[in-house]
Amino acid sequence: MRTDFLDYDLPEHLIAQEPCAERDRSRLMVVRRGKGTIEHHVFADLPDLLAPGDLLILNDTRVIPARLIGRRARTGGKWEGLFLREAAGSLWELMCQTRGRLTEGESVVVEPGGLELTLVSQTPERRWLARPHETGQTFDLLRRYGQVPLPPYVRKGRAAPPDEERYQTVYARRPGAVAAPTAGLHFTPRVFERLDERGIGRAFVTLHVGEGTFAPIKADEVAEHRMHFEWGEMPAATAEAIAACRARGGRVVAVGTTSVRVLETVAATGPMRPWCGETELFIHPPYQFRAVDALVTNFHLPRTSLLCLVSAFGGVELIRRAYRTAVAEGYRFYSYGDAMAIL
Repeated sequence: MRTDFLDYDLPEHLIAQEPCAERDRSRLMVVRRGKGTIEHHVFADLPDLLAPGDLLILNDTRVIPARLIGRRARTGGKWEGLFLREAAGSLWELMCQTRGRLTEGESVVVEPGGLELTLVSQTPERRWLARPHETGQTFDLLRRYGQVPLPPYVRKGRAAPPDEERYQTVYARRPGAVAAPTAGLHFTPRVFERLDERGIGRAFVTLHVGEGTFAPIKADEVAEHRMHFEWGEMPAATAEAIAACRARGGRVVAVGTTSVRVLETVAATGPMRPWCGETELFIHPPYQFRAVDALVTNFHLPRTSLLCLVSAFGGVELIRRAYRTAVAEGYRFYSYGDAMAIL
């Protein structure tokens, strides 16, 4: 498939800059694959759109305050970094942005607070490995000095205090992501209560969303794109819940493309089982889904692996029609935007 099949026109005013006032009052487009139909609901309707015996799979990753803002110690020039992961030797792997060229041995100072980082070396991917000059657990240091890493299309990445809570799912538990699993942002305790009343189960996986999640596909042909690695885990309890769901004839409903990546990574090796490791699975049309029966997701950027996955699941032409409909109906797009359920 050519990458330009993942293009669409989106008026800038439809890119959501703020979350919905109430999480579960965002709009929900329902795309039915079997009938090729499109319906319009609100997210709070989701429990009534699913069936007793279905099983939701949610990603319990937690966004870390990975955005670091400061200055270059030598020149005083502005510097910004994004913490990606902890590397060997207690080094931090960072994406860095500044005027001019950074050099090995140079220091930057995070403000406010004054955390000093020395740039040790550059990776082949042009990321920097840096050594913090303060002892302590990495996540503790990030909580002290970092900020919420909003994507650049939301207020140019400038977070406000409310984002600390709203850019997390209500069930976020395991810190490690640099971007939220945004399909989960719509869930509330009252939605979970209604799901329980309907006999719809839930279980959790973990996928720490990485910086590559928003990266555009630059190759002319989709299949030539190289996917980024992300760390994930399938607990034994979730594997058992999926087996029980299958036994009772229920559907496995993935919440978000990140949950899909974990489920399909494990399913590619055989029956569902506990798993932990890195995945570079790239799902694009055509793809035979082995684990996922339905998908709850947000509206994604053009030419991205996320839109590619959704197109593979829903069908390229049906998803193209759904996106055109979403634009015409004024749906809100991207991380703080509305949702889609593909059933």
